[in-house]
Amino acid sequence: MRAPTVTPIVKLTGEGGNAFGIMGRVKRVLRANGADQEYINKYLQESMTGDYNHLLSTAMRYVDVR
Repeated sequence: MRAPTVTPIVKLTGEGGNAFGIMGRVKRVLRANGADQEYINKYLQESMTGDYNHLLSTAMRYVDVR
């Protein structure tokens, strides 16, 4: 499993509370910053194990949310 070399920055404004939009944006940024598919799958699995607030807190652990 390969994590990004630096903590990617993601702007989530404009997603309008769309959980799938947030997951997709974080996924794209992770991939663009060197994360492998196993790492991305781990993020996606963890994101989907709770409610919307859990999704946001998970995103904040994987990327720098602005």
